Amino acid sequence: MKTTHAVTALAALAQDTRLAVYRLLVEQGPSGLAAGEIAGQLAIAPATLSFHLKELAHAGLVSSRQEGRFVFYAANFGAMNALVAYLTENCCAADGGSCAPAAACGTVNTTRSLRTAAKAKRSKA
Repeated sequence: MKTTHAVTALAALAQDTRLAVYRLLVEQGPSGLAAGEIAGQLAIAPATLSFHLKELAHAGLVSSRQEGRFVFYAANFGAMNALVAYLTENCCAADGGSCAPAAACGTVNTTRSLRTAAKAKRSKA
């Protein structure tokens, strides 16, 4: 990740409402939430939410998808993991060690999903 991308992402998260929205979407996982659900859970006016989601999307931290008349938003876990990796890439380097996170977010869920799919496939055979 380039420094300019990290600064853009951190600037997007450096606001109370956007941080709350992003944390909610991270908690929700890859399925995301409809904009109306986000507004309801966080008690944010729709116009205000739209502005904040636009800022998060511009920073590459969230993605959106249209399903019928609803727009769903989800955290971009790849961007989140890249930001965490950027922030920790030289962690403890001066001490000759490494304290960087062992696994990226989403890795466990992806692995678990692949295992579950494989088990289902074997049980059908």
